[in-house]
Amino acid sequence: MNKRVDGQTLAAGSRTIEENGFRYMTGFGNEFETEALPGALPKGQNSPQKVPYGLYSELFSGTTFPAPRAQNRRTYLFRIHPSVQAPKYARIDSGLIATPPFGAAPTPNNMRWDPFEIGGQEADFVEGLATMCGNGSPMAQNGMAMHIYRATVSMRHKVFANNDGEMIIVPQQGTLSLFTEMGILEIKPGEIAIIPKGVRFRVELPAGPSRGFACENFSIPFQLPELGLIGSNGLANACDFLAPVAAFEDTADRCQLVQKYCGNLWATELDHSPLDVVAWRGRCTPFKYNTEDFVAMGTATVDHPDPSIFVALTSGGDPILGPNADILILPPRWLVAEHSFRPPGFHRNAVCEVVTLIKGVHQGKTGGFGPGGMSIHSNFAPHGPDVKTFMQGREEALVPKKLEGTIAVLWETRFPLALTKFAQEAKEFQSDVIGMWQGFDRLFSPDHA
Repeated sequence: MNKRVDGQTLAAGSRTIEENGFRYMTGFGNEFETEALPGALPKGQNSPQKVPYGLYSELFSGTTFPAPRAQNRRTYLFRIHPSVQAPKYARIDSGLIATPPFGAAPTPNNMRWDPFEIGGQEADFVEGLATMCGNGSPMAQNGMAMHIYRATVSMRHKVFANNDGEMIIVPQQGTLSLFTEMGILEIKPGEIAIIPKGVRFRVELPAGPSRGFACENFSIPFQLPELGLIGSNGLANACDFLAPVAAFEDTADRCQLVQKYCGNLWATELDHSPLDVVAWRGRCTPFKYNTEDFVAMGTATVDHPDPSIFVALTSGGDPILGPNADILILPPRWLVAEHSFRPPGFHRNAVCEVVTLIKGVHQGKTGGFGPGGMSIHSNFAPHGPDVKTFMQGREEALVPKKLEGTIAVLWETRFPLALTKFAQEAKEFQSDVIGMWQGFDRLFSPDHA
């Protein structure tokens, strides 16, 4: 038997929408219920003596059992085969995937890479992952790692689970179809997907090769930041996050199940697809989000606001020292500050910053940083506009201006980031990134204010 069934029945929960033939439920952190076959969800309980359709009930916990209700994430899966029905795992080659600590000391320098070529070598999403930098440790359950991916083929008879960290996948070129245990997410450039730690998924390429970025979060799962004085609306609104409806595979084909665990890849072979969840209910689910839905805040009078107003999701941290990891979104937006230098100014931050450019141009750079490129500004490393951007910002007419056709996703962490050997030796590494800041003229004149 080889059968795939996409969910068509919503048992309860939130509004559903349809995009490109896929159906989603709306809302971040909701308690969802969805079934691909009518009546598959048990009523009034999660572990009946006999589950409808002869399914197995399985609890998936994304947080510890007694976690506070607002942060507690768990989902009941009603599946064709229990997950315990699997042979032992064996170590396999990890390729270019690395896990901190790497053994390399972080550098205080600013760093930048050109877009990475996809190339002609056949590689699926997992095979095309290459770790750039990271901090902390999955065993210590803090820190993060940043990867690039270059995928040329869909994953065939293969499913992946990252048991080390929550994964945030950001395509920059090409569409990804993510078939997860909870259903299917299709993401295109400008969208991001959040896959909880331990959730199994397969990556397919419906429109050909794809490249992009992936963040691995070893600590507290990402959640919406508190809005404080902003009020009850703005930034990434909960209603704009989309969760998949139930979809399942019922197949007797052989399937390799690969998991990342404590920095290594392990694999086993199943005689069925592990993407066989017919129905589920809970809060621990993958999501997707369109960065163009981000409600950007900005000054209405003078000066450039701090980047914290662009935070879409946050992973714990210290309110003084900074986050374990933040995701910031810089979407198209209006620039209206009066009597002000509008590009991001010169600054030295307590946190470490990674910039990934998805579309267009970065507001603070006029050249040398194209879509698919990536930069790192280490803790307290001075950075800001290049010479050309600075001079333009000094002289441009301060009329209302729409910054269009650009999307950048930033990542901030209070922990210093160490580079992998791959990142240091990549031909895309720009060895003279500091050159763009060396041509500033002396403008100081003690006789003129």
